[in-house]
Amino acid sequence: MLRRETPGSGHAPLTKSRIVTLTLNPSVDLTSVAEKIRPIHKIRTESEAHDPGGGGINVSRVVKEFGGETLALMLAGGATGHLLEELLDEAGVPRQSIAVQGFTRISQTVLERSTGLEYRFVPEGPLIAASEWQAALGVLETVEGGWLVCSGSLPRGVPMDFYARAARIAAGRGLRFVLDTSGQALIQALEAPVDLIKPSLNEFQTLAGRELKDLREQEAAATEIVRSGRTRILAVTLGADGAILATEKRTIRLPALKVEVKGAVGAGDSFLAAMVMALSRGAEPEEAFAWGMAAGAAAVSNPGTAHPREADVRMLRQRIALPPG
Repeated sequence: MLRRETPGSGHAPLTKSRIVTLTLNPSVDLTSVAEKIRPIHKIRTESEAHDPGGGGINVSRVVKEFGGETLALMLAGGATGHLLEELLDEAGVPRQSIAVQGFTRISQTVLERSTGLEYRFVPEGPLIAASEWQAALGVLETVEGGWLVCSGSLPRGVPMDFYARAARIAAGRGLRFVLDTSGQALIQALEAPVDLIKPSLNEFQTLAGRELKDLREQEAAATEIVRSGRTRILAVTLGADGAILATEKRTIRLPALKVEVKGAVGAGDSFLAAMVMALSRGAEPEEAFAWGMAAGAAAVSNPGTAHPREADVRMLRQRIALPPG
């Protein structure tokens, strides 16, 4: 059963550059600041903010911020699900919800002012019934767009091959499929047609089936995965060590941009949003990768759940030099 759509979410001008995102385990993200965090004591917080959260939702928010066309699909339930919808409406992000019985989770991030440390509390989320996740697949059978980005963890009750099913639906309808997840959900999805994955180093090593001790081993494994046909494009984010891009053409690494780090929430989602948006507009994978690097760096320059500004991303992009070839 579908909840109401926001104006324009079902009838916006549809182009092949439209980026549809799917978030199965979204959240209301609560951020605040505390002077010091101690056990047992009542911790007073300030500067509270509520934002719509979850991998795909974050991607849609960044795409919208950068002037792109997007639609955020999500499972949502209970009073917190309604709050999530209201927050997306306030942000001007077109969305479509699949109703679930459980309550949408609330994730909390607290910045400890005295140390600069960030504490993140992430609930597991609701138990999803078979009819609910099947309804999500049904929406994918009809949604219009050029790209489908599935991002985030699978909530309880959703089978590990869900993203593989989504990938096959996307391929059958001519949508490019992008995935950002981990574990068995990622491994099983790579048995279906996938255009782009963005694992972290740990997730990448799981895919490779071994520990990758240095850059040479990492680049070789990235090349191996792409040549095996498991994905067309592989972007591995390495945190302070930058990122690796592998395509059929070649494998490259870009160092991380030096910026003042103020937060870590949403950096990977910003990276993915900028990269997919560039690809959707015809950029070559390496150019799109550079835009992803710039967006990720801009994201960590912001505290809490604030998303990068397009102007900051453009400025940082100018500092990135792609290797010749």
